[in-house]
Amino acid sequence: MPGENLSRDEARERAALLRVDGYDVSLDVRSAAGAAEGEGPRTFRSVTTIRFRCNEPGASSFADLIAPSVTAVSLNGRDLDPSEVFDGTRIVLEDLAADNELVVDAQCAYSRTGEGLHRFVDPEDGEVYLYTQYEPADSRRVFANFEQPDLKAPFRFEVRAPEEWTVWSNGTGERADGVWRFAETKPISTYITCVVAGPYHYVTDSYERTLEDGTRLEIPLGALCRKGLAPHFDADDVFLVTKQGLDFFHDHFDYPYPFGKYDQAFVPEYNLGAMENPGLVTFREEFIFRGKVTQASYEGRANVILHEMAHMWFGDLVTMEWWDDLWLKESFADFMGAFSLVGATRFTDGWITFANRRKAWAYRADQLPSTHPVTADIRDLQDAKLNFDGITYAKGASVLKQLVAYVGQDAFLEGARRYFKRHAYGNTRLGDLLSVLEETSGRDMAAWARSWLQTAGVNSLTPQVLLSPGGRVDELAVVQEAAESHPELRPHRVAVGLYRRTGEGALERYARAEVDVDGPRTVVAELAGAEAPELVLVNDDDLTYCKTRFDETSLATLREHLGALTDPLARALCWSALWNMTRDALLPARDFVGLVLRFAGRESDIGVLQMLHAWANSALVHYAAPEWRETGGRLLGEGALRELRDAAPGGEQQLAWARFFAAVAGDEAGLRLLRGLLDGTEKVDGLDVDQELRWAFLQPLAAHGHADEGVLAAELARDDTASGKRHQVRCLAARPSAAVKAQAWAQVVESDALSNALVEATIAGFAQSSQRELVAPYAEKYFAAIERVWAERSIQIGMDVVRGLFPSLRDSQDTLDATDAWLSAHEAAAPALRRLVLEARDDLARALRGQACDAAAGR
Repeated sequence: MPGENLSRDEARERAALLRVDGYDVSLDVRSAAGAAEGEGPRTFRSVTTIRFRCNEPGASSFADLIAPSVTAVSLNGRDLDPSEVFDGTRIVLEDLAADNELVVDAQCAYSRTGEGLHRFVDPEDGEVYLYTQYEPADSRRVFANFEQPDLKAPFRFEVRAPEEWTVWSNGTGERADGVWRFAETKPISTYITCVVAGPYHYVTDSYERTLEDGTRLEIPLGALCRKGLAPHFDADDVFLVTKQGLDFFHDHFDYPYPFGKYDQAFVPEYNLGAMENPGLVTFREEFIFRGKVTQASYEGRANVILHEMAHMWFGDLVTMEWWDDLWLKESFADFMGAFSLVGATRFTDGWITFANRRKAWAYRADQLPSTHPVTADIRDLQDAKLNFDGITYAKGASVLKQLVAYVGQDAFLEGARRYFKRHAYGNTRLGDLLSVLEETSGRDMAAWARSWLQTAGVNSLTPQVLLSPGGRVDELAVVQEAAESHPELRPHRVAVGLYRRTGEGALERYARAEVDVDGPRTVVAELAGAEAPELVLVNDDDLTYCKTRFDETSLATLREHLGALTDPLARALCWSALWNMTRDALLPARDFVGLVLRFAGRESDIGVLQMLHAWANSALVHYAAPEWRETGGRLLGEGALRELRDAAPGGEQQLAWARFFAAVAGDEAGLRLLRGLLDGTEKVDGLDVDQELRWAFLQPLAAHGHADEGVLAAELARDDTASGKRHQVRCLAARPSAAVKAQAWAQVVESDALSNALVEATIAGFAQSSQRELVAPYAEKYFAAIERVWAERSIQIGMDVVRGLFPSLRDSQDTLDATDAWLSAHEAAAPALRRLVLEARDDLARALRGQACDAAAGR
């Protein structure tokens, strides 16, 4: 992996030297078809012609290519010896002319890790499917190129594929004489080129719109998935959201969609949620739902569709110069995903999901030792890979939401419109965006950027309330604090809400003020004289990015009346604040679990409810005192079953509680009920135990020794699909046996035979919270193996192993000491690897502090 790296300095030097005029890429993937998984050919032919200019004739540079072998290299008509110019990752280019043509004929490798050209064999029917995934720098696994975002160029692709296949790329394609040829693209970066090939199920539609100048815009739409998923594919809903998004962005961006057609491919064994390849967006196929799911799942899919669509402008049309400014695409797409979701689709509560789910990701990332400014310092490609994180996405989006409150929505959108027109098909840095926002808002964006984009860490905002003898607010202030490691106190535009119970018992807002919080203490003069509140909610309406705290009166009110809060966004913000307090060891885990048991059944927003289920389980597994875990698990199991039986039959609340019950069931009675629901001897009125729910019930049964290999094999025979195989592998690895754990460890750590999806499934099954003693011996093995794994495996698999197998269930000081010892002994290890270990260490230290807090509460 280190030999595949590219530094920022190297990229800048090359960008200063070269300009790329165009690529012709010819791929021959006929070798992909006809062989079973693991038995197929390892390589395909890739021939690339690159036309480029050099502004210093006679200079040297290099092209990027990761391939098992190179057959021929020609530079300006001169044949070069591949053994002399190609080292496995780079092609040395010497004595460049002013105008150059490079031709590279290579044998490139099919991927089983989701990086480059991924080859998947469907176990259901033996069909082979291919797709590419490149971000940040894996197109060099498929064709020779200059792999950096600021060397944009037009691309022409041609693909030779089996006769019965269809092939898609960024441009429109036609087949003639056995070759698929695709229209030349606009100038785009290498990492957003794309090829999808195979016997995919394909559905078409179209989008039409009359532009302001009277011209007619027509965009061909397509959606594709594996044939095996076609019966479950609700393409109509995908197209509905797509059209709504195109309407929204055309209304607000004043720049027509620039890339011709708009295909969306749902592909197997995908590492990401989705990827914004212009004209051919790729998604993980789990967004095609094989069973009943809640509206939160449909909302999540719609958000991802819109997120990727926003990239057509933020990222594809205008692209960051280097990965330092990754936020220029990801933060904007994350914000625009929620903004358009609420403004254009049926999911009008999208900001609740944003506040509750996306920000939780950001808050965690921003408190890790690896936290970084939104505009990060990205030294190389390994740094870039790890910076697709909660800060770049969710914190950046939260900061943009704050920016909209700061400059106003009209000024923000007008700035975006000018940005697109000024930099179309080009590359930008932070200053390019700030300059247009200064033009449209009249605000000093440099000061705002210094506080919000160029510093790390999250502030805490706490209300202070002084009451007069008459029981009214004498003074209400907001106190701002920052961590010692990141002491920046930022300017916040916040709303402060005052809440009291009505005669009917509802907890409702009766006063609100917006204020600019700046510095350690800000008085909210507008609320002086108001009736005394039972709850003060700082950051009401979720305008800023902060951790919200409560005064003693407000916290006491939430302990007794959280379920009485009638506003769903306010309720979600309170839940989020309470979870942050649990993670910060300010609220005992058992208290958080108690609040969930008491009030989650009254939660109307299904996305918030499912988040509460995840948080409650995490509180029990990581933050509860070890001596209370058994009690807490029993209480959660009983509470989940009670809510499951009380939920409306057939509703999504019932489905959510059924899944949560499976996640926390651990006693004999709970496991017996799960077995009965599977074999039909038990019923819950209205609950349809479909195939996906069957697998959800089987995992805890397997983890507790109630579903052996034979049972799981029988279930796979019932669901002999790619999805079924992933579920079975996870359940097999979850069984409580030392031999099982040894086999799972060997399959992931000592072998590269498993695909990325099966590596992920095996890791997910390996460490079960009920098996702490069983997996404890692997802590020492983990620290002995990770540097070798990082060096030998792809970065994606390396990340999965280092994150997924960290011995977090051996949550003791001994594990913390072992982590520190590894870090001390491996100061020269790859910075990206050290970052992953440091993050896992921080999570473990936080868990131990939470356990101490919880233990103190139990004394």
